[in-house]
Amino acid sequence: MWPYVQINNLNQMQGPVTEVERHLLFIGSAPTNTNKLLSLNTQSDFDKLLGEADSELKTNLLAARDNAGQNWTAAAFVLPTDMDWKDAVRTAQKNQSFEAVVVLGQEWDATKINAAHALNQELIAKWGRWQAMLLAVPGIVSTAEGGQDWSEYEAELAALQDGIAAESVSLIPQLWPNLIGAYAGRLCNRAVSIADSPCRVKTGAVVGLGATPKDKDGTELPLATLQTLEQSRYSVPMWYPDYDGVYWADGRTLDAEGGDYQVIENLRVAYKVARRMRLRAIARIGDRSFNSTPGSTAAAVMFFGKDLRQMASATTINGQPFPGDIASPKDGDITIKWTAKNLVSIYVVVRTVDCPKGITVNIMLDLSLNNGEG
Repeated sequence: MWPYVQINNLNQMQGPVTEVERHLLFIGSAPTNTNKLLSLNTQSDFDKLLGEADSELKTNLLAARDNAGQNWTAAAFVLPTDMDWKDAVRTAQKNQSFEAVVVLGQEWDATKINAAHALNQELIAKWGRWQAMLLAVPGIVSTAEGGQDWSEYEAELAALQDGIAAESVSLIPQLWPNLIGAYAGRLCNRAVSIADSPCRVKTGAVVGLGATPKDKDGTELPLATLQTLEQSRYSVPMWYPDYDGVYWADGRTLDAEGGDYQVIENLRVAYKVARRMRLRAIARIGDRSFNSTPGSTAAAVMFFGKDLRQMASATTINGQPFPGDIASPKDGDITIKWTAKNLVSIYVVVRTVDCPKGITVNIMLDLSLNNGEG
């Protein structure tokens, strides 16, 4: 045999992946750049890109930027009047990936809302892309003639979502003209993780909403209406009496009663894990080092668990804990089962971190004569 030396560089797939999270696609109309996909960040000139005139798209993009803060990015597809918004989403997939889609300027009924969820399933099947659908529902009609009072508006919106099971879809009523933009920006704020609820007061108040909306009778939006809409699975803002600022209630979705994904933070975490696991699974196709032997199985558990460990990474600064996206994985959270000689199933358990959305404080008085002093 003729002597030789061969050196192979083996790719172990240990590097980072491109972050999709916090990068959203906005679909809406504007006077300029029709039928184009625009890349945006905090330095973008919105008057130049979308026209100097006000438009729903520009108004909500500005609200998203202001509520997201530093290092915000997004994309906007300027929708022609004769184009279905779902086709715009499909077109945008050719150039970029997104965590969610924000849809503006549409009228909704049960069929159209279900079609939005069907598009979510199509994107998963066709592109391997998990994208939530944030749909802007028209706000109250407040004109004197043909307008609504808050009770009528509540009834209309309750009927709209009734009976729909679509965990990928969130409905945001445009009670303010820039409300869904503010919500989208709040979800993209890098001061917190994607596992944080938009109700988090510590993140700060919602920015730039403007005057409180009124109904046809001139009655300002009451907290009771917002609470009723939230119970009807709408994602809405809220405020606390004698506490400055407007904040947010739960980030609701249209998941069925009892479902795991009734709130947006659970959906976001599950979608992030799905994106990461897909890339890891692709990397192991046809790799005979991944087999049913005990040593290979142990190595595979470590390989597929890497993203879970990274997502669970927590930091403590000056005694203040900053948890990761999920709780630390435990032994057995990744299970590998060979169903045939060349078919394998991997089961992954993801644990979320506890989060207080209701706090009860119990106060007791001590009126005893001797309270321990002297």
